[in-house]
Amino acid sequence: MKYLERCCTWVCSVLLLFNLSMTALGQAEKADTLVGHWTFEKGVELEDLMGNFADIKLMGATIEDGQLNVDLGKWAIASGYDGPDIGEKTLVSWAIMDNLDVQKGSILTIDRLSDPTFDAIVFGERQNHRWMAGSGWFHRTQDPKPGFEEKKAGELIMMAISYEDDGGTARVRIYRNADEIGDYTFGQFVTFDNKDAEAIWGKRHGGLAGGPGDLDAHIEDSRIYASVLSQAEIEKLLPDTLDVEADGKLATVWARLKIE
Repeated sequence: MKYLERCCTWVCSVLLLFNLSMTALGQAEKADTLVGHWTFEKGVELEDLMGNFADIKLMGATIEDGQLNVDLGKWAIASGYDGPDIGEKTLVSWAIMDNLDVQKGSILTIDRLSDPTFDAIVFGERQNHRWMAGSGWFHRTQDPKPGFEEKKAGELIMMAISYEDDGGTARVRIYRNADEIGDYTFGQFVTFDNKDAEAIWGKRHGGLAGGPGDLDAHIEDSRIYASVLSQAEIEKLLPDTLDVEADGKLATVWARLKIE
C-alpha cells in the first residue's frame, strides 16, 4: 500500500511538472522580437520591461493592483522610443472592459511623433462595441469579418493584431482570445522608426497633448512584437508571464501570474 501511495505521489508530481513546463513553453514565442512590454506590476508599474520606451506618463490614468486603469478623459503614454525600427509587427493587449459604452479609444496604440500615422487596437469607433485595427485616416482599417461584438463587461480578454508586409500593402489579421475575427489586405504598409514612436493607452492617438477617443477599461499586459505572430503562437501567450533575455541585458524572468 505504501509503495502504491509513493508511486501515485510520484506520478502526480511528474504530471504537475509536465503541466507547468507546458504552460511555460510558448511564453517566449518570438520573445527576441519584443520591443515593448508592460505588465504594470508593483515595482515596474511604469516601465517598458524591454527598456526601449521611456517610463509611462499617467495622464489621469492610474495603476491599481498590477493593471492600468483608463477612463473617460484619462489615459497614458510612453514616448522616447529608442529601439530597432519596427516594420512587421504584432500588437497584443489583455484588458477588462469596464463600460462598453465608452468607446473610440485604444487598449494599445503605436503612434508616430512626426506625423499622424498610427496603428491601434481600437474599440467601438466605426461599429458599436466591436474591435477594429485603427489607423490614421483609416489607411489600414476595414471592418473585420466576422468581427466580434462585446456584450458583457468585466471579463479579461486578449486582443492581438498582426501587420505583415505583403508587397508594400498591409496584411492585417485581428484576433480575440486567439480566435481570428478579421483578415484583410488593405492600405500602405508602414514602419515606426527609432526615435519616432510612442505607445498610448486609452486615447486612440495624439501624443502628449492628447487626442480623440476614450475607454473605460483595466489593462493587464501590453506588448509590441517586431514580427508577425501566428495564430498558434498567439494562442500560447499568457499575461504577466514571460521568460526572455532582453538584448544587452542580463536574463530576467517575469512570472507574476495573479492568483485570483
